Amino acid sequence: MRARARLEREGGDGISNGCASDQLQSKGARVYAASTMKLSSSLCIVACLFAAVACKKMAPSEAATEIVVGEFASLSGATASFGQSSHKGTAMAVDEINAAGGLLGKKMRLVSEDDQSKPGEAATVVRKLISREHIVALLGEVASSRSLEAAPICQQAGIPMISPASTNPKVTEVGDFVFRVCFIDPFQGTVLSKFALSKNWKRVAILTDVKQDYSVGLSQFFKAHISANGGTIVSEQSYSSGDKDFKAQLTAIKGTTPDVILASGYYTESGLIALQARELQIAAPLIGGDGWDSPSLIEVGGKAVEGSFFSNHFSVEDPAPAIQTFLKKFNDKYHEQPDAMAALGYDSAMILADAIKRAGTTEGPKLRDALAATKDFSAVTGKITLNPQRNADKSAVMLEVRNGQFKYVETVAP
Repeated sequence: MRARARLEREGGDGISNGCASDQLQSKGARVYAASTMKLSSSLCIVACLFAAVACKKMAPSEAATEIVVGEFASLSGATASFGQSSHKGTAMAVDEINAAGGLLGKKMRLVSEDDQSKPGEAATVVRKLISREHIVALLGEVASSRSLEAAPICQQAGIPMISPASTNPKVTEVGDFVFRVCFIDPFQGTVLSKFALSKNWKRVAILTDVKQDYSVGLSQFFKAHISANGGTIVSEQSYSSGDKDFKAQLTAIKGTTPDVILASGYYTESGLIALQARELQIAAPLIGGDGWDSPSLIEVGGKAVEGSFFSNHFSVEDPAPAIQTFLKKFNDKYHEQPDAMAALGYDSAMILADAIKRAGTTEGPKLRDALAATKDFSAVTGKITLNPQRNADKSAVMLEVRNGQFKYVETVAP
């Protein structure tokens, strides 16, 4: 009995010890669970803190202190002269705006992208500026073809876009967020036609760059006006950007004995056309549009472009105080003389700044409305009013290539 009692006690003790063990394990589990919950909570707090920091980094930090404006330009490639000039004018304007206290109590920051003068690249860099840099507005491009790539993207995103120098009418036809500070090709084509007729140049040959909307449009509007006013198109020839040999087209033109040749493309090809025309003993003068406005025209064409004429947005010989002040500031900053692309780049940034001030915000629709209301803005390239089609009503000038310089001939009102 004692043995059994002892066993029962031992058994009882064993049972009791087992229960105690279970209770200890249960308590340990509760402690572990509580500790885990505390750890999880701590980790959650840390994770939230990291997330908050990450979100802060992801949001545009400049939003509180800066107004970010995008620019896309041909800083390299076939039309680099245009892009570099336009960029210099734009950058100088931004520096002046910030030196004067900025906009709405904030500094203006310009983020520039190079589209390399390549088809398709403009759309890529503009999407990047909108999605990564969170720009409030876009400045650019000079070339109409590249502006036409960007315009639908800005229109869809509700980002106001201002082209400094794209003259093809289709650019602003994309939508109500797209503007320009230059005249358009129907006006420029008419200016060239009237100038040719004033010289009694009625037999006209036309050379068009079919890869550039600018060139196609300028030829079209020039042809329509001169044909309706007593002129005759004796030859129409075409080429593509980047071509080097124009002998076949010029030989065909030579046989029609034109009074004048319209070369409606950009400066590099137009310089080569002049050079090869003179090699073929073609004496007819050449005329062109603002796409000629580059020192490279003379570098490429040399003496062959002497006596040629082109329409442009302003002349450095204009004594107007606004122009002479701009020339001095530009020369002081860059140690060179500005061309029309530099002046138009400057004007585009200044008109944007004026609209931001009047809107009192950088909100897309309100900024668009302020831009659309721009009237009699005193710009370097003339007094600018943006008409209901968001194009600039302004004068043009005719320039002559004389002694290696672009000399003022006359001003033509809109």
